[in-house]
Amino acid sequence: MHIFTTERARVMLGAIGIGALVALTACAPTPQTSSPPTPSPSQTTAAPEPYAGPIVFVGDELDAFALTPEEIVGLVPEATEVGEPSPVLEQVSDGGGEPADPAICEALYAEQSLGTVGARTVEWKVPADPRYGFGRLHVLQFADEAQAQARMDQLLQAAQQCAAFTKGGPVTFDAVIPEASGDVRAFAGTLVDRGLGWQTFDAFAATGNVIVQLWQPFTGDRTFDAEAAALLLQTRAEEARAGLIDELTENPPVAETDPSGDPGAVWSEWQIGVGGVGPLRLGDSVDAALAAVGEDAQIVEPEYNGGPWRLIAPQDAGSILVQPVEAGDTVQSITIGNDRSGADAVNDGAALPHRGDIRLGAAVADAMAAYPGGTVVDVSSSGDDYYAVTTRDGQVFRFQADRDVVEEGSTIVGITVEDATARKGAVFG
Repeated sequence: MHIFTTERARVMLGAIGIGALVALTACAPTPQTSSPPTPSPSQTTAAPEPYAGPIVFVGDELDAFALTPEEIVGLVPEATEVGEPSPVLEQVSDGGGEPADPAICEALYAEQSLGTVGARTVEWKVPADPRYGFGRLHVLQFADEAQAQARMDQLLQAAQQCAAFTKGGPVTFDAVIPEASGDVRAFAGTLVDRGLGWQTFDAFAATGNVIVQLWQPFTGDRTFDAEAAALLLQTRAEEARAGLIDELTENPPVAETDPSGDPGAVWSEWQIGVGGVGPLRLGDSVDAALAAVGEDAQIVEPEYNGGPWRLIAPQDAGSILVQPVEAGDTVQSITIGNDRSGADAVNDGAALPHRGDIRLGAAVADAMAAYPGGTVVDVSSSGDDYYAVTTRDGQVFRFQADRDVVEEGSTIVGITVEDATARKGAVFG
């Protein structure tokens, strides 16, 4: 593991710039002095106070973290056909394998997109590699700063403690960790697992609610410039953070207004908003939610410990799932219809709550047009496909699809609102 500082280099660059400025000033002609016109009160506009709230990137703001094709080729010279940032996220999420010792080293194997609420992906091809002909850059959006920074804490601990460890056999991780720059942390390194025949180069940077991961599997003996990769991701994250602060200073964020829910109204009139569904509120106790649903609804207890409660509408028109937080009794998410793409339940969208003008049975493309800037997620292990849009306060709206979201004819079979800030983070060790 190598830890280095870039402060000295920055000071030297600053000194050079100041010296050059002094020299140019000495050569410049003396300007004519005159009194500037005094602006009238109507001409003066007070500058807005700099934004000082949470650093939370949402939607297309994630594009600011992406590297250019030239920058990626600079880090991976064999890379070709570097794509543009894509809102499509492919997840495997099947787990398994021998546990790592120390346990924190398992963080280096984890699928980092698990637990995220959005992403942007840049892909490229590596035709020169006979086994792994591709690489990826993931810009991963978490519900809030706390979740992203907790994950980065774990990754940095692994980088510091896992130079040599075991996972069924001996493994090494040679890391370079630059000094943190303000609120941006980064590192990069090469993992070699000879037992599995698995080698990857990874670089990470984190700020606010975002973690960026450059991931390049490879075969044979080769080296990567870990220092250059870590600093490049760190610099880009600094730029993205500064740009977001400028944007939110000029255009302060405005929270969505949550429609009020009338407990006496029929389900078809309830709205799916940031606070819940009609009178069912995120963060309320499960008992309060069950009581608010109305006397005509049938209530079915969870099929397993920690599972959702099912509320069935009159005449079996459809159902609502009320999911409590892990190991708790408050409501974390509410789903109208199905929470899985392959579920068999049939729901009447006209009889159930809706998100704006979007109801069950509508085309997923309609939801994407109505709520742009989200992420298309394809989970290969479960066969789930959905479109997710997240607010700056960490509420996620998922539009569950009956098939691949981008496939023609893909329709909505479920709509979920979740307080994703209530999610429990991954635990390693």
